[in-house]
Amino acid sequence: MKDLFSPFKIKGLELKNRIVMSPMCQYSVANQDGIAADWHYLHYVSRAIGGTGFIIIEMTDVEPDGRISNFDLGLWSDEQIAPLKKIVDACHSYGAKVGIQIAHAGRKAEDAEVPVAPSSIAFSNQYKQPRALSTEEVKSLVEKFRSAAARAVKAGFDAIELHGAHGYLLHQFHSPLTNKREDEYGKDLTKFGREVIEAVKAEMPEDMPLMMRISAKEYVEGGYGIEESLVFARQYQQAGVDLFDVSSGGEGHFPADGGPGSHAGYQVPLAREIKQALDVPVIAVGRLEDPVLANAVIGNEDADLAAIGRELLRNPYWALDAAVKLKKETAIPKPYSRAF
Repeated sequence: MKDLFSPFKIKGLELKNRIVMSPMCQYSVANQDGIAADWHYLHYVSRAIGGTGFIIIEMTDVEPDGRISNFDLGLWSDEQIAPLKKIVDACHSYGAKVGIQIAHAGRKAEDAEVPVAPSSIAFSNQYKQPRALSTEEVKSLVEKFRSAAARAVKAGFDAIELHGAHGYLLHQFHSPLTNKREDEYGKDLTKFGREVIEAVKAEMPEDMPLMMRISAKEYVEGGYGIEESLVFARQYQQAGVDLFDVSSGGEGHFPADGGPGSHAGYQVPLAREIKQALDVPVIAVGRLEDPVLANAVIGNEDADLAAIGRELLRNPYWALDAAVKLKKETAIPKPYSRAF
């Protein structure tokens, strides 16, 4: 019987448990150069010590103007490889595997002088007006994702995740709300995403899984729902995605009656639908901080992995506490054993 502490394997990625640390921006780069700082090392390695099986490094950007803020991580330069490799190697030494989420913020790049997007549509009147990318610029961005993936491989990551959710660039391309283009990337809303997937896969070892975070539902008028996301997710799967990290929202402001729920596990049904319809492994995320609930998501086969977000910011040792609550065996760091 599967549970939160049973192992999981996909391609060459073998996890000791099914607990995932969601990618969460730290906005803590010291010199605005995209290079991981001491904070990032302490932040991620402490979660490895705390028993998390799979750590996904926060949104890491393919070019400087693709950052949400100038204090975000980057993978546009070889100088950014070594500090990330130091984090990966240390996490490995404590039994965790590590992925990295590579991305571009598109119209939500708050510190870019002029953000870029599929179409010149601002996120809101609090955000800057973006400039529509030319067709050639779109093609060049595919290559920037390719280069970032090559650097991620050099840094020793165990998996790569593309951020196609929460209103960032990949999401902006496959959403009819934000992609009003008349070129090839507007006539086929998944073309950019598929080209990015194929470029990134070309740089990855064959046994390294490619993951993609998607928003399976937009909570805005005229936005897509689960039926539409099943269609584009299937196309991304055919292009090379091995696992989907299923979230929702992020493209526009919620109407009064159409926002997401705030109850525990509110996104799990979306993950379950994608898992069953596409016969693909999925990560469920969203208010899964109760170990009993996270364990049930795995035991009921709603998802293959359970991602914990804010609770892992509050408690780096959530996995160890979860093992105690669920009466499961897990490796306790010897210096901490007296506390358990």
